[in-house]
Amino acid sequence: MLLVGLAAWLFFGRGDDRAAAGEVRTALEAAGCTMTEQKADKGVHSILAADGASKDWKTDPPTSGAHYESPVFYGAYRDEVNQAQLVHNLEHGGIFIQYGEDVPEATVEELRAFYDTHQNGTVLAPYPSLGDEIALGAWVSKSARTPDDANAYLAKCTEFDEDAFAAFFDAFQFKGPERFPPSSMLPGQN
Repeated sequence: MLLVGLAAWLFFGRGDDRAAAGEVRTALEAAGCTMTEQKADKGVHSILAADGASKDWKTDPPTSGAHYESPVFYGAYRDEVNQAQLVHNLEHGGIFIQYGEDVPEATVEELRAFYDTHQNGTVLAPYPSLGDEIALGAWVSKSARTPDDANAYLAKCTEFDEDAFAAFFDAFQFKGPERFPPSSMLPGQN
């Protein structure tokens, strides 16, 4: 019975992300953040520049579209990760937390503590060009049956707000167009 439930979850999804997006937007705006939502670009394992960038990405950091064939390992990093790999993690239902070079160390420690309670399917890493901002990214489809009917979400904040970040995670994590069960998205795996 458990296998049937898992298969249904992977195939049919977990509900309408439109209503969830509205609730997340409200929580983020209350915390002084912004959130953009757009139709996700098709995920293709296309060859990208050696630096792991694509001129076709619509957001910075990227939240959907062209990417490398291999995802980055889930985990918390002290160095910047390859964005073309990270987009592949989002396609699987992962979420990223990235922070700029001007984010205070005390805030980075808060992000690490938040990561510690949300490790499965999460990548935490610096992204220097964000400056003093923190970014959350997700690529969400209504179901695995309709991977092309997907939205990409990018939230940017200048401060950490646990409730707003948790709302983003609760609404969007593990809902990528290529569904993987959370138990297969452990730190150190890709």
